Amino acid sequence: MEYLLTLDESIFILINRTWQNTFFDWLLPYWRNKYFWVPLYLVMSFLLYTKVGKNSLWIFLFLGLTVAASDLTSSFLIKENVERIRPCNDPTFMKNVFLRAPCGSGYSFTSSHAANHFAMATFLILGLGQRLKNWRYALLFWAISIGFAQIYVGVHYPLDVLFGFLVGGAIGCLGASLYRRVYFSVD
Repeated sequence: MEYLLTLDESIFILINRTWQNTFFDWLLPYWRNKYFWVPLYLVMSFLLYTKVGKNSLWIFLFLGLTVAASDLTSSFLIKENVERIRPCNDPTFMKNVFLRAPCGSGYSFTSSHAANHFAMATFLILGLGQRLKNWRYALLFWAISIGFAQIYVGVHYPLDVLFGFLVGGAIGCLGASLYRRVYFSVD
């Protein structure tokens, strides 16, 4: 376990400090901000509605439930029980952190940003199947890049993000499965 935590800290330093560059310094604090993506969410909602019609309401309902389940699982079930301190709040480690975004006072493990975005991407990929066939890799890149940004700005360790992806992916699979079962039984 000690080796794993040391490796986690080493990868954090690699991403947060060694890979530092002015473009990422400018972009990634915005990239990880949920409000930055509101225009994309609105455009995606509009496109889904125009393509699927009133049946898109089922997609929105299940997507919302999936993200809510991911957030509750990550933020309350896991973070509040594991209680891992964020790298930017850890008195023994914070000297290694180049902080590029507000640190936050909550716990670090798992990353809710990573969990929620990966849940959303997984739900859309699996739930909508062929409708989003050409967007699969873009959705995965989007979710993974938001997790990467969490490390880069200094608010999460890599293991926080990795396990956020796992939690979000599992909940996204479950949400997509439930959506397909309910939607196709109604359709």
